[in-house]
Amino acid sequence: MGEKSKKPDQVVYNEKTEKYEAGLLPYATNSGAPKITPTDLTGWKNSNVSKVNHQIKTEYEELKSQYEKLMAQFEYNNLIYSAEFSFEPIVGQTYHLYNKKDGNIFLSIISPNECNFEFKGSFKLNEDKMWVRLDTKTNSKSLK
Repeated sequence: MGEKSKKPDQVVYNEKTEKYEAGLLPYATNSGAPKITPTDLTGWKNSNVSKVNHQIKTEYEELKSQYEKLMAQFEYNNLIYSAEFSFEPIVGQTYHLYNKKDGNIFLSIISPNECNFEFKGSFKLNEDKMWVRLDTKTNSKSLK
């Protein structure tokens, strides 16, 4: 045979290397070999997808909570720094935020039980010059 003849489908012949490779393959190649059926992984996938989704949702909820706390901290720091005060706050000292009758907000050292202004919250200045909220009774919405 001068011309290369086509081998039957059941014969495993590599035309590039010009060798028979049936014995080298990791699976049976003859027609009498057992049928290759893929394992049904649907249950495994569904179980693990559920676990992964739960884990991602949990992490998302944690990040969302941290973000909300950070935004609340940003809001009241922004509010305090834009408030009126005529003194230089000292790190570690407690200050109180009030709303005047004219709507202006001011920072004071006077405690809420010693004055008649609308109390917004108590804060302490930390080393990083960030205001830390001390009272948790009032939520961030009442600061506006």
